[in-house]
Amino acid sequence: MSARKRRTRALGPTLAILVAIVIVWWLVSELATDWLWFRNLDYASVFTTRWLTGVILFVGGGLLMGGVCAVSMVVAWRLRPTHAASLDSELLDQYRGTMSRRTRTVIVIPAVLLGIIAGAVSATNVDATLAFLHRTSFGERDPYFHMDVSFYVFTMPFLGFLLASVMAALILGTIMAALVHFVTGSLRAPTMRFNNQLFDPRNANVRKVSIRNAQRPPAQRQNLFGSAAQAHLSAMLGLIFVVYGLQRLLSRYAFAVSDNDALFTGIGFTDEHSRITARLIVAIISFICAAMFFVNAKLRMWRLPFTAIVLMIVTSLIIQGIYPAAVQRLSVRPNEPDKERPFIVNQIAATRDAYDISDASITDYAAKTSVSAGQLKSDAEALPGIRLVDPAIVAPTFEQLQQVRGYYSFPPVLDVDRYNLSGHSTDAVVAAREIDISKLPDQSWNNIHTVFTHGYGMVAAYGNRFQDSGEPDWIEGDIPPTGLLNEQEPRLYFGERETQYVVAGNVAGATPVELDTPGGSTTGGEQHTTYTGKGGVPIGNLLTRAMYATKFADLNLLLSGRVNAASQILYNRTPQERVEAIAPWLTVDQDPYPAVVDGRIVWIVDGYTTTQDYPNSQHVNYQDTISDSTSGWRSTSNTKQVNYIRNSVKAVVDAYDGTVKMYEWDPTDPIVQTWAKAYPHLLLPKQDISPDLLAHMRYPQDIFKVQRQILGRYHMTDPGSWYNQSDLWVVPADPRDKSGKSEPPYLLSIKWPGDNTALFSQTAVFVPNNRENMGAYMSVVADAASPDYGKMRVLRLSGSEQVPGPNQTYNAIVSDQQVANKLLPFVGQSGNATADALYGNLLTLPLGDGLIYVEPIYTQRKDTSGGSSAGSYPVMRFVVVRYGTHIGIGTTLQEALDSVFGGDAGVGNSQDQQSAANQGSSTQPAAQGEAAAKQALQDANAAFTAANTALRNGDLATYQSQLATAQQRVNDAINSMGG
Repeated sequence: MSARKRRTRALGPTLAILVAIVIVWWLVSELATDWLWFRNLDYASVFTTRWLTGVILFVGGGLLMGGVCAVSMVVAWRLRPTHAASLDSELLDQYRGTMSRRTRTVIVIPAVLLGIIAGAVSATNVDATLAFLHRTSFGERDPYFHMDVSFYVFTMPFLGFLLASVMAALILGTIMAALVHFVTGSLRAPTMRFNNQLFDPRNANVRKVSIRNAQRPPAQRQNLFGSAAQAHLSAMLGLIFVVYGLQRLLSRYAFAVSDNDALFTGIGFTDEHSRITARLIVAIISFICAAMFFVNAKLRMWRLPFTAIVLMIVTSLIIQGIYPAAVQRLSVRPNEPDKERPFIVNQIAATRDAYDISDASITDYAAKTSVSAGQLKSDAEALPGIRLVDPAIVAPTFEQLQQVRGYYSFPPVLDVDRYNLSGHSTDAVVAAREIDISKLPDQSWNNIHTVFTHGYGMVAAYGNRFQDSGEPDWIEGDIPPTGLLNEQEPRLYFGERETQYVVAGNVAGATPVELDTPGGSTTGGEQHTTYTGKGGVPIGNLLTRAMYATKFADLNLLLSGRVNAASQILYNRTPQERVEAIAPWLTVDQDPYPAVVDGRIVWIVDGYTTTQDYPNSQHVNYQDTISDSTSGWRSTSNTKQVNYIRNSVKAVVDAYDGTVKMYEWDPTDPIVQTWAKAYPHLLLPKQDISPDLLAHMRYPQDIFKVQRQILGRYHMTDPGSWYNQSDLWVVPADPRDKSGKSEPPYLLSIKWPGDNTALFSQTAVFVPNNRENMGAYMSVVADAASPDYGKMRVLRLSGSEQVPGPNQTYNAIVSDQQVANKLLPFVGQSGNATADALYGNLLTLPLGDGLIYVEPIYTQRKDTSGGSSAGSYPVMRFVVVRYGTHIGIGTTLQEALDSVFGGDAGVGNSQDQQSAANQGSSTQPAAQGEAAAKQALQDANAAFTAANTALRNGDLATYQSQLATAQQRVNDAINSMGG
């Protein structure tokens, strides 16, 4: 053999070995880097639990598939004829010869390949397996099969996966056995006649066979099956029908979680009276077919099993297709409300329990629409807490006034939180100042991955007041941060915009390379820092560095001098990524929010336990349900169906070192109990939450959105009303959004009718279906530190007297003449506008025995060409209030309220503010004479000035106190002159 031929022959194996080495190295790198990441977070047990479960499933699935195929092929080979006739095909004859010489290789290779594929598929069922092994009883049974809910949530999915795996193994095992029988001559292909010729599929050519020979008596013709092949394949087919029968038995329970006839999710009349029984009958027939195949293995009479199969097909078509359709069309549809009534009752109860709305308190509310002076007297305490700053409007204002440098950024929609400042809980609009790498002027590898590694500081503004200029009144801002939040560690290495990996850390004594602040050094220039946290994986050694270079397909990790012995690689840096990686069984809220807790910035992430297998509970599309006018900037592809949800976990991600703590928020939830058993020590008890952290936890938005959609229909517990949808509530479109997306829920402090104090709450409104007047007002107490946390309440408005809805109110505001007159100096005449009017969130509050709307109006400068002017940003100009059909506008909330309520909203008569007024009054005998009068008037003037300042800041309590003081000093001046 020539050297060239030897080299050519060696090339193939060499390339195969190299490819194998690359694949193995890639797999090892992925596995090792994942383990290092979990170990760095102290969650190595999560990784090992999932990895070992996946390995067991891979091996189990592979052995099942490979074993069944291999055994089936070996049996078929051993049952081969002693003297097999030629296959009349050169290719098949060669394959038979190869199989004779290398039997083990021919059997093992396809069995192993099929086993690997099946094992990989099985390994994707880690969560279903762990949930089944650690399942927890719900303590509730469905009304039809009387099975515990845990059977549907945990057991049924696992059994379905198990039966599907066995079925796939048997089917492929039968196919592989049939191929061996065919190659060995035990199974022959039938011949087919074409124009007095016979076509033999074993040969590509049409073979001419004499018609006389083809029409020999049946006894003289060759059988398609040898006796051994017939027995073997009959047994395999019998096993397939046994498994199919078991699948049909299990599928009966699936009706409890199926969407049937589009009326509701769960068992209905047709299901109980025909479909469930039909599945049982088909299962029995399947077992009969299996028995016929087993008998055929001995008798070798194909008519028996084939007759059973025909019977099953015909029966299935009739009892699973035609009969249920007839029952539905002829019996149920004409009498649907009556036929489905008991099933609707069960479905309503299950849905309300599954979405945790069964305890929602619904109260009829005869909302007033008329106004009178002093009408808000009893609600005066709640008014100073009304949030006037719209987090969806002021993001550009934060960008312009707090961005500092172009590479910093804030989210398009800011977050609402609350802080205890000077002894009072205050609603605040907050945002973290993060790095946006798309805005870097030089996007080199070093800049992206080693220099611009972190954001800096959190910015917060009062939610209920603003500066005289209309800009936010800052609680915390600037770099370094100054204000009231006590940010002891302002650096953010982990955040919503931190999507790229970075290399941080440096050897002792080395010059820092990470940009820390754009100013603040002794020379007034940039200041740099070195990361000292533990949020990254050490990559000081070459092997680890090489594995990460493979993981990220980035050779710079091996070549860059910035990567040294003390370097760490930080990745999976968004709060969602970290929580989802540690707890993939959770559905994570799309809106993590930052908070300063004990001097550190943390991200609070809400996690939900969900399932689509709660029996008889209504399915919803999760992504469609949580989408609204403010969520479009968040990218998510979570389109799963759910019919059960609980906020069972609250996670906290440290913005500096990336540590993740997960708290078991709802320990009564059976699903979270199951995962707590699967991953011991993963979830911390709720009692470990510090008071400072608890003060910033809130009722999350996504679950509230799901619950409000369900409550829109399932507040109707009468099956007739539910069926007729006679009192259906829908979430209105956001009046400011031209795309027609839903109005978002709003976080603000409100005083519920009958309550003594205002509570931090999440609120939403409903309108009747196909109408725009107000139908209901919904809120849930959002303050996690409150004993009333999670208390859901609804005010159902009277159907006899209409209260304007959000879109009607918005239309009335933008077309109101006094509003137009106030805006005229800013927006100018038509075609000559110098600024845009931006309408803020239209808040709805239950005040004054009715519902009051409050909407801030911002203006933003435009350039002369009509576009947005560079450097312009929204500033607050006016507050509009609507009560009933009455609209008022002012530069402050107080002005707008007084404009609506006849010049006096009654705020000054509240008990607390009257007390403050009394405290501001003089308790000494009034002095007499001209000098005393002048002094009193000077004091009154100072008090009036202080009152106006407080009014501009939205501080109504101080305003009323100073106003009372001024009035008292005016009276003193009059009295001192003998008046």
